[in-house]
Amino acid sequence: MSIFNPWVILGFVLAMLSAFGSGYYKGENDESQRQQVEIAELNAKARETEQAMARVAQTYGDTLRKANNVAKAKENQLRADLSNGSLKLRLPAKAPNCAVPVSETATAASGSDSGEARAESSGSVDVASDLLQIAADGDAAIRKLNACIETYETLRNTK
Repeated sequence: MSIFNPWVILGFVLAMLSAFGSGYYKGENDESQRQQVEIAELNAKARETEQAMARVAQTYGDTLRKANNVAKAKENQLRADLSNGSLKLRLPAKAPNCAVPVSETATAASGSDSGEARAESSGSVDVASDLLQIAADGDAAIRKLNACIETYETLRNTK
């Protein structure tokens, strides 16, 4: 038998092809298993991060809810004070220019040391209530925005 026999060459080529094929198959299978393990680890890490973010969001949500409840109680107290007359709405008013100087007794009676004229709402609780509602809505929006910013910053730094 010679090494150049076609059957020997064919056997050698088939042996090489089967060795290459089995190595390729085993390598592909090992890589697939390694990727599955890596995917499972990354999924577990993502779940932990998601749970931490949910806890942060829940914490800031609770904080915002408590702040809103405190603000609502203060708003209700102000509304009650407005309705029973213990709190009056005084707005700065620009007095017309006149030749008569304002006496010291008039400024002392208004309770203002700045000499600025003030006008009291004429018993209209609706105007005061509307202004109080506008201020309360603005405060609520500011509290919500601040909670959103704090949540975002905390979550951004959590990564």
